[in-house]
Amino acid sequence: MRIGLIGAGHVGSTLAYLCSEAGDEVLIANRRGPDTLRDLEVELGPKVHAATPDEAARFGDIVVLAVPFEQYRDLPAAELAGKTVVDACNYSRPRDGRFAELEDGRVTSSELVQRELPGAHVVKAFNAMRWDHLRSYGHSAGANRRYGIPVSSDDQDAKWRVFDLVEQLGFEPVDAGGLADGGRKHQPGTTVYTADLWADDLRDRIGVG
Repeated sequence: MRIGLIGAGHVGSTLAYLCSEAGDEVLIANRRGPDTLRDLEVELGPKVHAATPDEAARFGDIVVLAVPFEQYRDLPAAELAGKTVVDACNYSRPRDGRFAELEDGRVTSSELVQRELPGAHVVKAFNAMRWDHLRSYGHSAGANRRYGIPVSSDDQDAKWRVFDLVEQLGFEPVDAGGLADGGRKHQPGTTVYTADLWADDLRDRIGVG
């Protein structure tokens, strides 16, 4: 696959590493520009290339957002139209400021991302596991047990594409539901957030079969 990554912090760079190790071509971007990512580009190898957010958005068959949540309004909406967009962001009031709709539970953070990107197919995933565990806890497809990654979306086709990506990276996707109901099951403050559960245990914890 061709993967675009917007965000080059711990989660973004970890996913870039995992995708490149799986054989994917990756463009990774941050808001400060490609020249600030040259050392990371060298570290992650020949399949990972520094880019601008617009370039990463246009390039990816799947585009992953791994930025602080408060930057969601700055995303390249036009370039992301029609794309499967993985929202790996989490809302943190001390970092992001107060969002009344999130504080009172009217919406999930991924619903706000979907609202900002009306032409994209937003899927919530890769937000509930610590970045260092994400880097090292994947198992091969033949393993008896694999750690679960909860996945939420209102678009079933996009969800299946992200299932494929999750499996490729050595984890088992667990369908948590839509962005509203499912997104609430694996956001910060829930019992599955950073719990690192085997897939069957994750299904039990969030109440899905």
